[in-house]
Amino acid sequence: MGKSSSSDLRVRIVGEIESGHSCRAAARRFGVSAATAVRLAQRKARTGSITPERQGRPPGRGPLSAHADVLISWVDAEGDVTMPELADRLFKEHGVKAHPASLSRLLLAHGFTVKKNSAGERNRSR
Repeated sequence: MGKSSSSDLRVRIVGEIESGHSCRAAARRFGVSAATAVRLAQRKARTGSITPERQGRPPGRGPLSAHADVLISWVDAEGDVTMPELADRLFKEHGVKAHPASLSRLLLAHGFTVKKNSAGERNRSR
């Protein structure tokens, strides 16, 4: 994904366009592509805002989100389950292949943490 332009640059480009200059002239003046200036002008006209849109996948809509309740119930039932064990169980019971790191991110997003008790053993809690 590309990096969005800074907000002060966006304000200056749109200000230049609104003062009567063309999008291409504004782009030349500020050293951006003509397409960037056109997109900014279109966004300003469409939404009234020049802030960049959020990039990436919308939160909570990944391939594991449909199985979040099942995964959470498994972790609640057996708090010291490892991520590879969860991945294997998910694959065997639901046919969904998931990387252990993806499962960990899902559980962290649902408020789980990993704590070690005094014996040095891990336990998951919310």
